[in-house]
Amino acid sequence: MMKRRNIEIEVRFININVDDIKRHLIKLKAKNLQENLLKETIFYNKNLSWRKEGKFIRLRKINERIYLSYKHHKKSSIYGAEEVEIEVNDYEKTKTLLIKAGFTAFREQEKLRHSFILNDVIIDIDKWPSLPAYIEIESDSVVKIKKIVKKLNLEWKDAIFEDAKIIIEKYYGIPVSRLKVFTFKKIA
Repeated sequence: MMKRRNIEIEVRFININVDDIKRHLIKLKAKNLQENLLKETIFYNKNLSWRKEGKFIRLRKINERIYLSYKHHKKSSIYGAEEVEIEVNDYEKTKTLLIKAGFTAFREQEKLRHSFILNDVIIDIDKWPSLPAYIEIESDSVVKIKKIVKKLNLEWKDAIFEDAKIIIEKYYGIPVSRLKVFTFKKIA
C-alpha cells in the first residue's frame, strides 16, 4: 500500500460501471494484478470503545500472503486514515495471539478485489457480499489520484472519503458494524 508517513491517501467512487472502468484501465495499459478474495478478521479492544473511535486491527489474507494492520479513521478526508501494516506468516496463530492479548475478534469478512496499477497509483475494484462494486484509488499524492480520476472519466465531485464500513452502512443500508460475519456464504 502507498502511504505518506502511515497516512493513507485514498478516495472511493460508488455507482460505477465496472466494465467501463476495466476497459479504460486496459486501454491505458495499467498493470492488471488480477482479482483476489480477501479474507479478513476485524479486531477491537476489549471494551469495544475502538468501534466509536474509528480504530481497529485487521488481519487479512490475500492468496498466501497475510497482513496485520492497525487502522485509525480520524476524519472523512482524503488523508483521513492512519495505517500501520506488517506482514505475518500464520493467519490462525496471529488471530490466537491477538485474542490472547485481549483483543476481541469481532467480525469475519470477505471481499473480492481486482487491483490495477497505473502511474504509481493503485486502483482497486472492490466487491463486498450483496453489494455492487466500487472503486478505491490510492497513491502517495493527491495530484496523482486526481489525474487517474480524470483518466477514468470519474468526477471529483463524486469522490467519497469515508471508509468501507461507513460506505456500506450509509449508502447501502447494511449495518456491517453490528455484523459478526460478512462473507459471500453468510451474513449474520
